[in-house]
Amino acid sequence: MRSFRKTWVAVAVTAALAVPVLPAATASGATAQTTACPTGWGSLAEVRATSTAKPVTNIRTGRHACYDRMVVDVPGAGRSALGYSVRYVKELRQDGSGRLIPVAGGAVLEVRAAAPAYDPATGLPTYPGRVNRPLPGVDLTGHRTFRDTRFAGSFEGETLVGLGVRARLPFRVLVLTDRIVLDVAHNWTGAR
Repeated sequence: MRSFRKTWVAVAVTAALAVPVLPAATASGATAQTTACPTGWGSLAEVRATSTAKPVTNIRTGRHACYDRMVVDVPGAGRSALGYSVRYVKELRQDGSGRLIPVAGGAVLEVRAAAPAYDPATGLPTYPGRVNRPLPGVDLTGHRTFRDTRFAGSFEGETLVGLGVRARLPFRVLVLTDRIVLDVAHNWTGAR
């Protein structure tokens, strides 16, 4: 019986946490926006100093209620070998040449994956991005935060992408198995 009670309490707590936060009514009867999104993210550079020879094969984006997401797929890399550097920059510059790559938006995130976009054994590309062009297959229609993407190339085992966002907004970077995930919040307050 005791095990059943513990299970029931765990189910009840889980169900309570899954209930969405709805707008609250004010004294005037109008609804006020309630904070429902994660807060506490920042806008300072995030770095994970490790690398892999496994190549990038895809970069994709998605829309969520609280943030826009970019995912860099690196099949076979696992988690421990995936490194990155993500930071706001005044302008995006191509590695090696220093060539300016214009990125539209109110702010620019330099997204550097510590993985090549080519097969190290053959030098053949594994990702179809072209320098100074939008990321292939990425459609930003409907994104609240993302404004532009630009491929900046792959140089000495690192792949560089420019991500144009609406403004300098808080972000977080996660490493999951075989992918780097970048979430950029829709605003600073956590309101939906």
